[in-house]
Amino acid sequence: MSQHQPPSATPDQARADRPDSDLAAEIAALRREVEALNGQRFFVINGSVRRLVAVQFLRGVAMGFGTVVGATALVSVIAFSLSQIDFIPVIGDWAAEIAREIKENATP
Repeated sequence: MSQHQPPSATPDQARADRPDSDLAAEIAALRREVEALNGQRFFVINGSVRRLVAVQFLRGVAMGFGTVVGATALVSVIAFSLSQIDFIPVIGDWAAEIAREIKENATP
């Protein structure tokens, strides 16, 4: 016949069986982990509202500047490419019109 083993204790029962010193040791370990987490660079940089606002503002300025520079480069490459395809009948006329509009509006 097979022997029945008692079911293993649930985590709540296992915690209830520990002495208070084990619980105090776990709380101390948790406290050390929280202190280490609070010492991380992210939390140090964003430790105050003023610093958080300043960092996010600079991030927004950099993102805006990058967007403008990237869009400018992309539009100029597209305009240059369109101005080079004059030999295609329909697209060439349309590209020449766009290139002419850009030249007229670009010069003050």
